[in-house]
Amino acid sequence: MYGAIIGDIVGSKYEFRPIKTKDFPFVSRGCEFTDDTVMTVAVARALMRAREGSFNGEAVSFRALLIAEMQELGRRFPGAGYGGMFAAWLGSPDPAPYNSYGNGSAMRVSPCGLFAVTLDEALALARASSEVTHDHPEGVKGAQAVAACIFLAKSGKTKREIASYVLDRFYEYPGTPDEIRPRYSFDVTCQGSVPEAISCFLASRDYEDAVRNAVSLGGDADTQGAIAGSIAWSYYRFGRGFRDSADDFMSDAKPGRIWPQSCEDVVAGYRIDELLPADFVATIEEFDVQMMQRAGTYDRTGFCTAIPL
Repeated sequence: MYGAIIGDIVGSKYEFRPIKTKDFPFVSRGCEFTDDTVMTVAVARALMRAREGSFNGEAVSFRALLIAEMQELGRRFPGAGYGGMFAAWLGSPDPAPYNSYGNGSAMRVSPCGLFAVTLDEALALARASSEVTHDHPEGVKGAQAVAACIFLAKSGKTKREIASYVLDRFYEYPGTPDEIRPRYSFDVTCQGSVPEAISCFLASRDYEDAVRNAVSLGGDADTQGAIAGSIAWSYYRFGRGFRDSADDFMSDAKPGRIWPQSCEDVVAGYRIDELLPADFVATIEEFDVQMMQRAGTYDRTGFCTAIPL
């Protein structure tokens, strides 16, 4: 979860003051969490509640729990930067999806890719997390693409394998960040921001570099930072990245082993927890434990308690 949240915090300063360079203070005065973080925490809490209910034989659908968590946290942080239609959804006594293809579905989806124990489950959870608001096919596609990247990254797949899956199922390759940057502008649609954020991960040398790539595009900086950061965190913390961050997806990748900074060092070094409410930090820590427990149960027994959708 920190991958998305740090990306959100770093990019928040530049959402409406776009920059076209990777040379900027990573976390500085004016950086703060936004709706991306609030809704990511809501997804994580809904997943944990759904898991707990299934263990206790009191299954409640993930969708229903997610709506409740999103509305509760959204109302608690009313000034976090929500779009107009989403803000109305937060205040509705009978919230319904509104055919959106905005990148809000992709910015909050990272817990789904992390919690899932199979790729199919990651895709199903991502669809469910999107459809409570963003039920347009492009909104669902954006969420599923990001969740799939996260699941594949944490499973030890190479960047080439992740890119191949995305290109086969979801999006055309938009080019490298250096190719995208000169022609890119602010775009809050999934189809106009998710492929670019994925490219920022693919071109990265470590976690921080992925976020810098995303912010430097000069677009929806907090959301693209959250998306690229969520994938990079899974790759560099759980997957191949801790062994070799320079696999051969990018044509200019240098040979040899590159040892990226520890993801935990990023949290500590930039004092990220001090920028978050204490209960958000507690959610992140508990989610990390439950994620590992769920994966461990799956590995030992061949199954684990399903998340009711």
